[in-house]
Amino acid sequence: MELWPGAGTLLLLLLLLLLLLLPTLWFCSPSAKYFFKMAFYNGWILFLAVLAIPVCAVRGRNVENMKILRLMLLHIKYLYGIRVEVRGAHHFPPSQPYVVVSNHQSSLDLLGMMEVLPGRCVPIAKRELLWAGSAGLACWLAGVIFIDRKRTGDAISVMSEVAQTLLTQDVRVWVFPEGTRNHNGSMLPFKRGAFHLAVQAQVPIVPIVMSSYRDFYCKKERRFTSGRCQVRVLPPVPTEGLTPDDVPALADRVRHSMLTVFREISTDGRGGGDYLKKPGGVGEARL
Repeated sequence: MELWPGAGTLLLLLLLLLLLLLPTLWFCSPSAKYFFKMAFYNGWILFLAVLAIPVCAVRGRNVENMKILRLMLLHIKYLYGIRVEVRGAHHFPPSQPYVVVSNHQSSLDLLGMMEVLPGRCVPIAKRELLWAGSAGLACWLAGVIFIDRKRTGDAISVMSEVAQTLLTQDVRVWVFPEGTRNHNGSMLPFKRGAFHLAVQAQVPIVPIVMSSYRDFYCKKERRFTSGRCQVRVLPPVPTEGLTPDDVPALADRVRHSMLTVFREISTDGRGGGDYLKKPGGVGEARL
């Protein structure tokens, strides 16, 4: 007579316990819900990349493959109940290369990027993304430009090549000039690589601002609900006639205009809530 259940029975009991525990955690623990949502978000993107790879591989490494990735990622905002509102898309120059600069808050920036991404535009990303499994391979096939930020000489060389590619292949690039994700409700000081690139190629800079995610997403508070995000495309900033000596002032001027718009669209009820208005709030302290 057996006193202990077999391995199969134990496995079944553990599975049933897990099935009972997950809904409980989902409804009773906002932190658990946050981790479930982020795990699914990252896992779903990796799965979609697996589907995209064979389709993109037909062309090989080609910026036109970015259209395939965009098409496959656009639906994610609906899964999370996030409404993305785009304004100012008419500011994109219709028929010339340019450099897009955008604020960087979290991995959710991908949703706003895919919503407004212009044709023949690829991001410049840190080299570590290249090794992110299926997502890295899909990005490589879509022409994403990878830079090793730890090797300044290599990064400068890549940026020089990008400047030539902009002009010879009619490509646009998307850069996050803060250099890293910023969860503090403002904007970090801008690194100047994107501005040197635009000046070297003598192409316009197109600033794009995404409103704060604070009303529906906060990593520190482990909160991830539904909400609204506004993406604002600002008028292009010309660089014709500018030299490397003009880059610091150019970067500061673009950041100031983006920060002004960020504060506006993050406090107008269409993205970010009103936390930036609160005395002592994160946004106010940094500004």
